[in-house]
Amino acid sequence: MSRLYRSTFRYQGKKYERTSTKSQREADKKASQLKRDLENGKVGISKQMKLSVWAYEWLDTYKKPRVGEKCYKEHKRHIENIIIPQIGNLRLGDVTDIHLQKILNEKAGGSYSNVKYLRDTIRAIFSKAKESRLITAHNPAEFLTMPNTTKGTHRSITEEERQHFLEIAASHPAGLMFKTMLYCGLRTGEVTGLSFKDIDFENHMLKIVAAMESGTNNLKAPKTAAGVRKVPIPDAIYNDLLRLTGEPFQPVFVQQTTGKRHTETSRTKAWRSLKKAIDDSMGAEWKQQIAKDGKKRWTKVKSVVADDFVPYCLRHTYCTDLQAKGVSLKVASYLMGHANINVTANIYTHITEDAINEAATLIGVTSGVSNKNKNSISA
Repeated sequence: MSRLYRSTFRYQGKKYERTSTKSQREADKKASQLKRDLENGKVGISKQMKLSVWAYEWLDTYKKPRVGEKCYKEHKRHIENIIIPQIGNLRLGDVTDIHLQKILNEKAGGSYSNVKYLRDTIRAIFSKAKESRLITAHNPAEFLTMPNTTKGTHRSITEEERQHFLEIAASHPAGLMFKTMLYCGLRTGEVTGLSFKDIDFENHMLKIVAAMESGTNNLKAPKTAAGVRKVPIPDAIYNDLLRLTGEPFQPVFVQQTTGKRHTETSRTKAWRSLKKAIDDSMGAEWKQQIAKDGKKRWTKVKSVVADDFVPYCLRHTYCTDLQAKGVSLKVASYLMGHANINVTANIYTHITEDAINEAATLIGVTSGVSNKNKNSISA
């Protein structure tokens, strides 16, 4: 039976051991290497650990079991692509608020939501380190401030956009899918997750019971109980949906090439295709130019469609349409699947020009009201 050589040491009150079947010297060598790694923060959970080690520990221990796949990937992306390349080699206790603020400042001018996500990731990493007593000084992420960013706004589509959208969607392969968002107020994940069992043709209702999880191709129940709901199917799309056929658990909207349920990627490509056609319909300018291979090709030199014309605009428009038709805030909140009625209320505050003109007519102002609005009111 071979002899087992042991070498032990204590580090920060904890006993460590390394063994060898060859010699005591080799066991001592292994123990020395482990001690150096601990002191340099390369292994183990300690006050001397590198930020890169702790960031992954935080991600896998505190986030992975509790958040969805998309959220996990977002945190991981910020850690691997931004935080670690800049300060990952610093020991956890050596990171200062200046280090962290500089990381945020470099993102000035970027998307508000992306920069806020980065800030929240940094805050969470250091808050947990403070709770775990891995940093004993002040939390360097506690008072981080946001740099100047661009903050997008959700909006309804304009009447011109609606006209061109409906014209193009009538013949586009993915047109009915996006029209369903406009006429039923569905989220992108909800419209992608629709199966034929969810359509009640007899009562003209859609049952929203599943949605494709953002960032994945997994079907799950809506995030909140409010997301499970019934939505009326307007006449504008009822017959189009009725012409579709499929087994109860088959998807309603499928990819044109594969016949399978849309993925997030294929749905995005479908929207780009539809939006490109809308752009051309609205008057995008093309010009023949000579390519590198010497051949003449048509190139778009001026786009007309708005950059912020995105699928969510269709859902937002559904909500403002409900308001214009006099649907109560409480019912609208249910139809939208909002867990908090204040979210619906924020959309209902977007007063349209028609609503202002109607109010003007009701209180006796007629000179500034268009003939179109006066006719619609008198009718």
